[in-house]
Amino acid sequence: MMSRNTASTEITPEVLLRAYACGIFPMAESADDPSLFWVEPEMRGVIPLTGFRIASRLARTVRSNTFTVTVDRAFKAIIAGCAAPQPGRNDTWINQRIRDLYIGLHKLGHAHSVEVWQDDDLVGGLYGVNLGRAFFGESMFHRARDASKVALVHLVARLIAGEFELLDTQYVTEHLRQFGATEIPRRRYVTLLEKALQGDADFDRLPAEPPLDGARALEIIAARS
Repeated sequence: MMSRNTASTEITPEVLLRAYACGIFPMAESADDPSLFWVEPEMRGVIPLTGFRIASRLARTVRSNTFTVTVDRAFKAIIAGCAAPQPGRNDTWINQRIRDLYIGLHKLGHAHSVEVWQDDDLVGGLYGVNLGRAFFGESMFHRARDASKVALVHLVARLIAGEFELLDTQYVTEHLRQFGATEIPRRRYVTLLEKALQGDADFDRLPAEPPLDGARALEIIAARS
């Protein structure tokens, strides 16, 4: 279940940041619906940065550098990919207002993308919002097997290196459970969020260039585990 209220006031990137600090986020009914509403789930999805789980097959894929993983190189393309139909999902909650808002956050340095490339083709990735020592994962997509999973592994390595404490996934899916994602009550989430907002983390602690080697990403995660 979730608390849901129509967003009746004008939402700007700055308003959006204040909403995240309060534990709420916007959604739309569909890509074609211009209206937005605020969401505050009673049970919140989080992925622990300590004890993040990676299956052995996926670890081999990450280590092989089959994909090239970049950061903040194609933010708009990542949102477009997340908004596009996926197998088993014909519609999306990402409408034009959502795109514009998060592109605005990206320009302010509070939204980031992780891109996964195969040769010169964008085959997957994710985007989310950073505030204090919290990172709020918004959406991910893939066009090649394991591409979104590789993006998540690289994101977690970057968050650990940057001294983040909270990785919020909003909701838990079977796709995320394999990494250790769990649901916690709203009250517990608010406590974790308040603690994470008291400090500063550095999403760019790891340099964007050259792209992070897969083996190094796994080393960073293993050291935290």
